[in-house]
Amino acid sequence: MTTQEIAPDACHTHGYSPQKQEYLRRLKLIEGQVRGVARMVEADEYCIDVLTQTSAITSALKAVNLALLKDHLEHCVAEAVREGGETAQEKFDEVMAAVKRLAK
Repeated sequence: MTTQEIAPDACHTHGYSPQKQEYLRRLKLIEGQVRGVARMVEADEYCIDVLTQTSAITSALKAVNLALLKDHLEHCVAEAVREGGETAQEKFDEVMAAVKRLAK
């Protein structure tokens, strides 16, 4: 079941919508970091220097993930909890599945 199949009416706008431009800015920075690492590999840079940069990318993506999760909890999940019933349980299950994916 996709997230679109789970109570599509429970979240009319996305929790990240107010910060959309900030998320796009951060993701473009990460994209630039990834391109930089590709250039490092092409240039046969030292392994540890490449690992340092990939670690920085991983940290940046984790920060984006946590911010998106926070926005989702504060907006979509909170709205579903206020509504109660099956929608609330579906949103809770959806968040738990997302947390499990993030924890891997």
